[in-house]
Amino acid sequence: MQWLADLLLRLSAISPWDVLDIVLVAGLIYTLLYVVRGTRAVQLLRGVLLLAPAVYLLLSQANLLASQWILQTILPGVLFAIPVVFQPELRRALERLGRAGVILRPTIDPSTAEQVVTTLGLAAERLAELKHGALIVLERETGLDDLIERGVDMDARLTSDLLLQVFFPNSPLHDGAVVLRGDRLAAARVVIPLVEVPEAEGNLGTRHIAAASVSASSDALAVVVSEETGIISLARDGRLARHLDPSALVSLLTGYLVTAPSRTRPLDRLWAAVGELVSSMLQLSDRDAEPVAGAGHGADADPKDAEPKA
Repeated sequence: MQWLADLLLRLSAISPWDVLDIVLVAGLIYTLLYVVRGTRAVQLLRGVLLLAPAVYLLLSQANLLASQWILQTILPGVLFAIPVVFQPELRRALERLGRAGVILRPTIDPSTAEQVVTTLGLAAERLAELKHGALIVLERETGLDDLIERGVDMDARLTSDLLLQVFFPNSPLHDGAVVLRGDRLAAARVVIPLVEVPEAEGNLGTRHIAAASVSASSDALAVVVSEETGIISLARDGRLARHLDPSALVSLLTGYLVTAPSRTRPLDRLWAAVGELVSSMLQLSDRDAEPVAGAGHGADADPKDAEPKA
């Protein structure tokens, strides 16, 4: 039982500060792996983990003067080049970190989510029959104010007839996307910036690439109807589910908006607890405070059928 006595002796030498140090390092590693998951930065991290031991061995050998000089010269440049080369991936990772504290739940009120899903299903079915191209973006936890400001302010109650009118060919608002905020049509004729989406197929048109882009850079959902083929697609996390019929679209939207999973990761629970603590402090401060008086994406999914528009 000597080994047990040695183990207890070693454990007794661990101080609370050592435990805190271990927890902080573990949390840092978990956060790093969480934010780079699903991005090209994973490849960068893998390369760093493979090269780090070799670099350490080279730097620890005093007789490798030339190698040490080369590494000490190029390492600062590499540290500056990484944020430039991997800017899209790092931005997406930071946005994901900002959403880490949010419990996975739809922002649309449950009482209106089913109505929104039904309306989108009816509108998509009719648009597909008429072969009227459409791009409908659903805002969730991540705010899309920067996109809404680029379009035409609507703030109208969402109906299938309204969507049909917006995407009617040659109408003033048909070219571009619409952004839905809850059960309201927030803006139309919204221009969505295109970003590189590795998950998207290489033969997609502008409208579908825009849908994949907005869903990759945020947690938004995007419904796409092809102008040439009438194919219905749904974009989420930079990936497209294509060749959907109206019932399949309604089923997917219901899963994402109405019955979204509520399980959380440890980091999610930690951020949620911090958010609740801050909210409680703000509420207490509000109670103590005295009241103050007064107060363009028209291209189709299939490039062989799509024609570029000026």
